[in-house]
Amino acid sequence: MPFTSNARRSLGLALGAGAALVAPVQAQLWDQVVQTTLGPVQGYKYFSNTSVLETYFNTTETTVAAFLGIPFAADTGYQNRWKAPQPREPWNETYVATAWGAACPSNMVQSYSEDCLNLNVWTSAANASAKLPVIVWNQGSDETSNNAWWYGGGMAQQHDVIVVTFNRRDDAFGYLAHPELNAESLAENGHNSSGNYGVLDHRAALQWVQANIARFGGDPDRVTIQGQSFGSSQVYHAINSVLFQGLFHAAISESGIHTPYNPWVAGLATSYVNMSMAIEHGVNYTAYHNATSIAELRALPVESLLEGSQDRIPTDELWWVTAIWCGYPLIFKPVLDGYVLPEKYIEQALAGPANDVPLMTGGTKDENGASPTNDFTVAEVTEWETLRMGNLSADYLAYYAVGNTSALASESFNAGTTDAGTVSQWLYAQDWVLRSNATSPIYTYYWDHAPPGQSSGAFHQSEIMYVLNALYANTDTYPFVDYDYYVQSMVSAYWANFAKTGNPNNGGSYQNGTVELPYWAPNDGTTRQIFRLGDAFENRTLTLLDEQTDLWIDYYAQQIPF
Repeated sequence: MPFTSNARRSLGLALGAGAALVAPVQAQLWDQVVQTTLGPVQGYKYFSNTSVLETYFNTTETTVAAFLGIPFAADTGYQNRWKAPQPREPWNETYVATAWGAACPSNMVQSYSEDCLNLNVWTSAANASAKLPVIVWNQGSDETSNNAWWYGGGMAQQHDVIVVTFNRRDDAFGYLAHPELNAESLAENGHNSSGNYGVLDHRAALQWVQANIARFGGDPDRVTIQGQSFGSSQVYHAINSVLFQGLFHAAISESGIHTPYNPWVAGLATSYVNMSMAIEHGVNYTAYHNATSIAELRALPVESLLEGSQDRIPTDELWWVTAIWCGYPLIFKPVLDGYVLPEKYIEQALAGPANDVPLMTGGTKDENGASPTNDFTVAEVTEWETLRMGNLSADYLAYYAVGNTSALASESFNAGTTDAGTVSQWLYAQDWVLRSNATSPIYTYYWDHAPPGQSSGAFHQSEIMYVLNALYANTDTYPFVDYDYYVQSMVSAYWANFAKTGNPNNGGSYQNGTVELPYWAPNDGTTRQIFRLGDAFENRTLTLLDEQTDLWIDYYAQQIPF
């Protein structure tokens, strides 16, 4: 049903209990030309529909200016292919930032261009001296910044947090490695490295933020990087790379970070390949396109290069069973090069992050193969879990009884898969606290709220539009009810607090009279708890039974680290 003003106030989304519609001081940045390091830009008044403001934000006037499609680096085509982002030629005439920039090349998007390194800014600052906190968002693989799940207007309007989204290169365009590219890198910067251009796109966007965000009312000393799925891996790589030092101050990694002892990591978006394998894939890709050199590849049209750019590595059945439904891993993905990606995950987990900043990480109930739509037989689940768990399979089948019907077998599979992910993420946090040299806090969560109007449950990505306060932009897709807006009010406040203070509990983002957010305890390395978000807000045990947690700890202790 539609979300009414009365319901919104009763659920704590108004600026104060029983408050009247608020007319804030009008922001002026949409009326101003903002001078960036590359040239002048002008945005526009983001919320022009008064009914949207009244219905979703309890106000009659917006504070948000949006700037779309601002270039932050040069065209990546032809001679700039498979290079770190190159400097953009500055412009003198005002860049009218009112339209989305081009997406980077991918078979998954309808329209693309290699001139795609552009970003978007939503700001509620009235002037350049506002010093608002900043979130820089990293979407999943082969997605674009123009997606209503991560539109930044709601976070800017409700919580005074500036949101920056951007496009980056993926697949072969972002991760091709080749001996000639290694030689180029060695000659230019002393590192025998190639294959991480998409990671360097992220760095270039953050460098732009450091140089320019104050001109949009942002605080360059309060930048939080946030990403989901493959975007989560971008966050992970930034945390662990000295190349990103000083570019951000907190990090949120959604559906990505797991213990290096989890076999899933080989197939999840956070995986990587070693240099020798990356070189093999790059040489094969070159030969597939009848090219004998990188120079010849750079001369080919982009449409030709899309062929084979998203190939996946074929794997045997046992791997598929071990890494339950992570899918065949992509061929072109980040490369363990000793430079951009300096070391293995297990080495990073033990040594601690290169950038010791507050970290928030977690996952959703229905991902990694868990789904309410699963329909497996008793025999299938018994076989899969026996193969996966090995000498622990008897304990597994005791704690996750398969039953005698397809419904019970599927329920067992889902419960085991969800718990495997939850314990895996908690184990990463345990190493952060107990085994590494990190001193910053780490917070872990478990998301279990299913958006309405679909059958996949709390699916992979389902939390994004809630935590970024973007339900207003997704009402055509999901028939949200009052409880959805209540969930949004809570989780977006935790996220905004984290961007403001590095602590989801502090920052004053939840404004509902005297009601406070439930306390989210940081991980202490020993307490077996994770914070539940969605259908409840509480610190909860990792699994239903302590024996189930013990089972997964024993299972991961037997695995080879990644």
